[in-house]
Amino acid sequence: MPGSLSSALGPDPSTLAAGRSPDRFWRWAARLLAISVLIPLGVIIGSWLAVDAATWSHLGSTILPQLLRNTAWLIGGVALGTLLLGVPLAWLTSMCEFPGRRVLDWALMLPFALPAYVLAFVFVGVMDFSGPVQGLLRDLLGLPPAWSFEVRNTLGVIVVMTLVLYPYVYMLARVSFLGQGRSAYEAARSLGLGPWAAFYRVSLPMARPGIIAGLSLALMEALADFGAVAVFNYDTFTTAIYKSWFGFFDLQSAAQLASILLTIVLIALVVERRYRARARFTDDGRNGQRRIRLRGRQAWAASAFGWLVFALAFAAPAYQLGVWAWASLDDLDMRYLDLLVHTASLGVMAGVLTVVAAFVLAFANRYHGDRSTAFAVRIGTLGYALPGSVLAVGVMLSLTWIDNRVADAIEALFGVDIGLVLSGTVIALLMAYFARFLAVAYGPVDSSLERISPSIRDAARSLGAGQWETVRRVYLPMLRPGLLTAGLLVLVDVMKEMPATLLLRPFGWDTLAVRIYELTSEGEWERAALPAVALLVVGLLPVILLVRRSAR
Repeated sequence: MPGSLSSALGPDPSTLAAGRSPDRFWRWAARLLAISVLIPLGVIIGSWLAVDAATWSHLGSTILPQLLRNTAWLIGGVALGTLLLGVPLAWLTSMCEFPGRRVLDWALMLPFALPAYVLAFVFVGVMDFSGPVQGLLRDLLGLPPAWSFEVRNTLGVIVVMTLVLYPYVYMLARVSFLGQGRSAYEAARSLGLGPWAAFYRVSLPMARPGIIAGLSLALMEALADFGAVAVFNYDTFTTAIYKSWFGFFDLQSAAQLASILLTIVLIALVVERRYRARARFTDDGRNGQRRIRLRGRQAWAASAFGWLVFALAFAAPAYQLGVWAWASLDDLDMRYLDLLVHTASLGVMAGVLTVVAAFVLAFANRYHGDRSTAFAVRIGTLGYALPGSVLAVGVMLSLTWIDNRVADAIEALFGVDIGLVLSGTVIALLMAYFARFLAVAYGPVDSSLERISPSIRDAARSLGAGQWETVRRVYLPMLRPGLLTAGLLVLVDVMKEMPATLLLRPFGWDTLAVRIYELTSEGEWERAALPAVALLVVGLLPVILLVRRSAR
């Protein structure tokens, strides 16, 4: 009787409340994480509430036109260079057969392991006036000792950024070409089109969404770069932000410069997302068809092209780094142990923080999602598109405001000046890392969560497990590979991150990236090789993961 009465009256309100409570927790947690990413950006935009007309009159007549011109040249050159390298290499390795293809298939991803600022100082060290290339040319051609050519110019920085960033276009274009199979290409050939016409009129348009996605990632990285452009003395918005902050001690102007760069990035992001929303990927499910076998000169030309790019982008710089590092082993002392400890500890702390937040976002979106939660996820994962220098300025302004309010309140209550508690500490760095790399952690976690069938959750619930127990005993063990992958990716990205670390690091918290910047700013290329080799070895870990995933 009680059972039938209960059925007639409907579900127990306390049961419904218990069910809604976890939903509210996950949704509000996702919203709070999104707000934590939005706060630094809002503070940067709010910097325009107080404008120094004299300062901006000076900036507008001096450096701002140069910054816009340099940025335009950099973006245009990198876009052209990455397309010219990434798309042909992706087509050759995915659709053709030629000598060395199996090795080049994964070897062409290895430049991912080299930070742009490392390749930049190797390039300048080898090609500059005192480098081996110009010295060899003077000896071979009998040129006067004072003869030289300039390498720190627009073309030099574009070449370096292209060699570092083409793998973004290569990887995603390759996935698109593989998804097509050969059926569309062969159909075009059967209708009378030649091989090049079939490629340009059929295969290339079908792969355009993947190519644009890879190109947008490459351009975002080019806009966010600080170390490479600093090595080349090539002023962009990132170097101007650093000079305004540390050169003129004008954080307000740095924030306003950061807001201009933020506007450029957001416009590019909106354009790219709208394009992808209209795009359609095609997969005929027949990726195992035979490849186009190149013969004679075509085969050897394709092989030479791939190996030349690999040599310039990875093999030669890695070899030169090894030579310099071996010659600088005498510099190895306890200071490098401190650098390694600082670098690794920041990476581990940021990794744990972002992986936990990524799990909350992914779980909330998948099982408790509504429009507001989906929007919170989109905002929370926006940070990877934002330059580290922009986030550093926003974090510093936010924490300085909080510190001042707290210090004023405590001084008014207790008469004690506690100074700055948050800004200038590891907390500031972790906030910037969190906003920057939450998207990096979200991808593997969400992909792993997608593979868990909802029926597993329902089975756990039917056995009496509550939501928290289901998360602890079911989801976390099954998600362990994805969580570890996400943590590893964040760890490596944090270890290589230069602008945010350089701007926000506490006193005495130098890292390997900061040490490289200090040495390269003094022209100490050989001594900079030791920390660079450490970053190169660490950077190979996520590349190995990418290669394994690509092979599958």
